[in-house]
Amino acid sequence: MDIELTASMMCANYGNLEKEVRDLEEGGIDSFHIDIMDGRYVPNFAMSLNDMRYIAQAAEKPLDVHLMIEHPNNNIHIFLDKLRQGDTVYIHPEAEYHPSTTLQKIINAGMTPGIAINPGTSIETVMEMLVIVKKVLVMSVNPGNAGQMYLPYVGKKITRLLAIKDEMHFEIYWDGACSADKIRQYAPRGVKGFVLGTTLLFGKDASYGETLKDIRKLKF
Repeated sequence: MDIELTASMMCANYGNLEKEVRDLEEGGIDSFHIDIMDGRYVPNFAMSLNDMRYIAQAAEKPLDVHLMIEHPNNNIHIFLDKLRQGDTVYIHPEAEYHPSTTLQKIINAGMTPGIAINPGTSIETVMEMLVIVKKVLVMSVNPGNAGQMYLPYVGKKITRLLAIKDEMHFEIYWDGACSADKIRQYAPRGVKGFVLGTTLLFGKDASYGETLKDIRKLKF
């Protein structure tokens, strides 16, 4: 089964970021997930614009940029200017007065538009945007920190999204507390990709290549 695996780079070793990027690419990662946090929309600060720019320059694989910031439309251009054609940019609809305007700027820049849906965000509130975006990042934890516990009620939301994704032409991606059992359960049902953090990828004894190979060998 063809699934996409993306590395949550806020969990990487910043003592040698170049080596982390190289080892992940050689190990078979599909893309790099960049969590930008402003300390306002979420109660944490994470990766910076410079971190994103460095990884964009160092990596050959695409970037998935997850903007957890208030009013991204005000500063979306400074992110888009540092990215490459085809990279993905996710925004949180609640963080913007007119999210469709921000999504159109992402599209006009040649990027792949996406929205991130928090555990407490209902599908009904984002239904109109589902016809605009190409990717929907479903948060299985509240955004802002790595290492959180999975919120079981998110599974019902994913089931509802799976039922409409083909009609509305978007793909579903999983972010947060991504374990092997979640991939086994949801990949066969149609979840396209999974963001890998400390639960499966980082901080393990095995190399990235060995870990990613084992994930791709999971029996569905």
